[in-house]
This record gives sequence, C-alpha cells and structure tokens, in this order.
Amino acid sequence: MPAIIPSLWFNQNIEAAMKLYTETFPDSTIDNIMYVGEDGPGPAGNILAATFTLSGHTFEGINAGPEFTFSEAVSFSVRCRSQDEVDYYWNALTANGGVESECGWLKDPFGLSWQIVPDRLYELLADPNPERARGAQQAMMKTHGKLIIADLEAGADSAG
Repeated sequence: MPAIIPSLWFNQNIEAAMKLYTETFPDSTIDNIMYVGEDGPGPAGNILAATFTLSGHTFEGINAGPEFTFSEAVSFSVRCRSQDEVDYYWNALTANGGVESECGWLKDPFGLSWQIVPDRLYELLADPNPERARGAQQAMMKTHGKLIIADLEAGADSAG
C-alpha cells in the first residue's frame, strides 16, 4: 500500500518548526534533511526539504518561502487522555508566537493549525443522553482558547 504523507510548505523556517515539533511530541525524529546545492534554488547550504516523524507519523516539509501559507482548512488534531496532556500540548504549541483560537484550536508560531482535544470531549458528545451531549457541545462552542475538561463536564451535567 502506498504511504500517504502530509507535505508542509514552510516560509524558510522548517528547521525551527522541526525542532519545536520533535521536542514536543514523543516518538519523534528528524529523519532526513536535503540541502540546497551550488546550483540553487536559493543560497547553497540552506535546507531545501526534510522528512521528519512526529509521534510515529511521517511528514515531509519544504523550505520554500511566503508564496503559500497555512490556513485552518487543514489542521492536525492531537487527542489527549488528560487535562495535563491538553495543557502540555497547548502550552508548547502556543509558546513563542503561537495564537489561541476558538474551541480548542490554535496556530503554532509557524502558522500551522492544531486542534488540542481531550478524549473526554468525544465521550461526552457520544453520551446516550442527547441533552448531556448537547450541553457538552455548547460548552465547547463557547470556549475561547484551550478546552478544559471540567468545563465540558459541567456543561454536560447542567444540561442533562
């Protein structure tokens, strides 16, 4: 079966992005770096492209420039088992220029969108009591920034 590998276009900051990502996610490595040769494109010795692994998943990146940028149309979802995990990933990816958004979404310092989502949200949304599920969903939709499990549970409890 062919591998499907996300390929990301960075604005001359792939090295810093790979450093942040591989330091943040377990089971992560920088696997291969390709450098610009004497004939270009760009200054010889700069990183042209790279392959890296985040939590066991392979990614490719190109160090190309500002012609294309990331948008919320593509995001990476990080499923978290606990509030401590939510806090860890949220803090790591918003540090040094990351931007908080709505409902557990953020943009990291490189403009890439992430959803930091506790497993508990999915459990609450699947609650057999539709009022509890709706209450959890409403609590999530009211959130600016990081999702707080206790707030999601309180939303479910108050509705059901």
